[in-house]
Amino acid sequence: MGSLLPKKAAVVVGGGFFGLYLAEYLAGRGMKVALVKKESHLMTRASYANQARVHHGYHYPRSILTALRSRVSFPRFVQEFASCIKSDFEKYYLIGKPLGKVTAFQFQQFCERIGAPIQQAPEWIRKLVNPNHIETVLSAVEYAFDAEKLRKVMTERVVAAGVEVRVATNAIRVGFDDGLWLDLEDPQGSERVRADHVFNCTYSHINLLSSVSGLEIIPLKHELTELCLVKVPELLKNVGLTVMCGPFFSCMPFPSTGTHSFSHVRYTPHIEWQDVPNAEYVDGDDFSRDERKYSAWKLMKKDASRYIPLLSECHYESSIWEVKTVLPRSESDDSRPILFKPNYTIKGFHCIMGGKLDNVYDAVDAVGRELEL
Repeated sequence: MGSLLPKKAAVVVGGGFFGLYLAEYLAGRGMKVALVKKESHLMTRASYANQARVHHGYHYPRSILTALRSRVSFPRFVQEFASCIKSDFEKYYLIGKPLGKVTAFQFQQFCERIGAPIQQAPEWIRKLVNPNHIETVLSAVEYAFDAEKLRKVMTERVVAAGVEVRVATNAIRVGFDDGLWLDLEDPQGSERVRADHVFNCTYSHINLLSSVSGLEIIPLKHELTELCLVKVPELLKNVGLTVMCGPFFSCMPFPSTGTHSFSHVRYTPHIEWQDVPNAEYVDGDDFSRDERKYSAWKLMKKDASRYIPLLSECHYESSIWEVKTVLPRSESDDSRPILFKPNYTIKGFHCIMGGKLDNVYDAVDAVGRELEL
């Protein structure tokens, strides 16, 4: 392996959307940037394995701050990535009962408070629901993104920005002696590189680099999740449905495959665990590699059909398995703040994570303030 970096430079560890966006951001502000990705391709993990929803605030009636941040980020993300956005479908939010955590009145008041457009849904969609389990159906404005197109756009952008991209390259450990260093390993060998900043943007593996480097673990919760990809009945082909909040499931267009994603609050998570300081680190990939995973699709469909009977006609195509990571404090209100730990136990080593793609604007703003860029 050749020399990676001159001085006054940054290494971004992680080749998901956050890592790519941050790398471009830093390069655009005059830094020499290298990005390393463990897998052979960019944006193959959590950036791909999600509902592909461009959030507009509706999801967070129990966290006003998250909802308002989504409202601010939505138009910016849609404009910046217009070529990756699918907007030609109708989106409906349905308020479930009797186990819902918000009522229809509360949800509408919440939407008015954050300025999210909402109105009574047309009669045809209201006729599809079970009135014993759905209090109201509301039309919303929310889009989806094509992860394959987004990957192409971001790959082109980081290359144009002069970022050195290294795939199939593992960040082994980070440390500090005469300066900040990072050990890397790829199929050709290993080397120690030095930089002014190392940004850990590895999402569910954010504690792995800290753990192997002997640094303190950040408390995080992880879930091994199953996102089902399904073919929906013709009537729902250009429709996205989300049932709130308590009895929660969602069926959204998944543009990169031409299917719909299907997730369920009860059945999408299969295994959960926590990263706890002073305890042995658990690598979620060990669960993901387990070939004995069993799909919960039949349970998802059975429960969802109680609310919208037509969903019983969905045809299962496949499942995407991935580790979802959240801050433990988000469990109480479903909030999605960014995690930013600047100079995390080592000067120049920064840990950063977001719960959804449009959090990236908050993330780069936080980095810009910290580095005074």
